[in-house]
Amino acid sequence: MKVYGITNCNTVKKALDWLKAHNVDYQFHDFKKLGVSADKLEEWAAKAGYEKVMNKQGLTYKGLTPEVKESITGKTPALKILQEKTSMIKRPVIEDGGFLFFGFDEDVYKKHFLQNP
Repeated sequence: MKVYGITNCNTVKKALDWLKAHNVDYQFHDFKKLGVSADKLEEWAAKAGYEKVMNKQGLTYKGLTPEVKESITGKTPALKILQEKTSMIKRPVIEDGGFLFFGFDEDVYKKHFLQNP
């Protein structure tokens, strides 16, 4: 299982703490240090939709100029900016086989990790 995120994100910290507390093994991929490939973003967008991948509630998105926000008219421009500004990816991203989840939701984690060992 792989967890993607950035180490200074509170939501990522909550998720990692939860996984550790429930003895769930994972590999961590730090967007800030390792970036994210265009292929990986394309894969996530194909499975979940680019809108689900992009965090419009975060400071990075809110700090974009109106012109840049208006330029995000579909998947291609969205994925391009997500690769440049990885802080705009909704996080953490959890990949576990066919399971793909963005963010932290304890109920979803319990259902997936504790009921499907």
